[in-house]
Amino acid sequence: MRAFEPDSSIVSDVIPSPNYGERNKARQPDMIVLHYTGMPDVEGALARLCTAGTEVSAHYVVLEDGRIVQCVSEARRAWHAGVSSWAGEDDINSCSIGVEIINRGHDWGYPEYPLRQIAAVIALCRGIMLRRKVPAHRVLGHSDVAPARKKDPGEKFPWHSLANSGVGHWVTPAPVVRGETLMLGTISDEVLSLQQALARYGYGVPLTGKYDAATMEVITAFQRHFRPARLDGVADHSTLSTLQALLASLPAEGTAVASK
Repeated sequence: MRAFEPDSSIVSDVIPSPNYGERNKARQPDMIVLHYTGMPDVEGALARLCTAGTEVSAHYVVLEDGRIVQCVSEARRAWHAGVSSWAGEDDINSCSIGVEIINRGHDWGYPEYPLRQIAAVIALCRGIMLRRKVPAHRVLGHSDVAPARKKDPGEKFPWHSLANSGVGHWVTPAPVVRGETLMLGTISDEVLSLQQALARYGYGVPLTGKYDAATMEVITAFQRHFRPARLDGVADHSTLSTLQALLASLPAEGTAVASK
């Protein structure tokens, strides 16, 4: 017998996880965070997400063959984001729906995502966006909200394909060309402007004017999502132009509050 009824009609099975709580101050989710499981097999991933004591869970798991398992009701706070922040909020678990995608990840060979799996992710996210009124620009990767700790779903994840179906925010990345760059150790007004632009988009980055390790981690996360052709943490012309194009294409209410 199911412990709860699935929130989506395309869910194949419910495997309840004991790892959840209540959303802080009854916060209604308006964000989707996409992860990869980063484990060698699906059985181990599901066991970790659904076993008491692991202190980790997700609302949904999308298998490689496109089947979707729900582990936590959308009304509850799943434990998927960990220490994270976006647009001034630091309790991402309370404001989001967590979707784990079966993929071995960077530590286990990092395979491509199968087309049928991505089709299922798109269908699932479209339903969540409709039910929860999630704006496209608040469909994010784990690495976006936790850039110092996480790489998932990674540079092989086809964000452009999702955006073509109305899931997520995307612009065509500016081409990588030679030119001036901002990099680790640079202290300048240009670095401060970069940090302010990243914060306006939603990233948690200190506004110091110094291109420090934290800024480099955020730039790498940005590149992993929006400019995956080169992941070097260097703010080159391509990275800066892509960031400005994303900001320019946000809805008027989409700009985040700058970090402090």
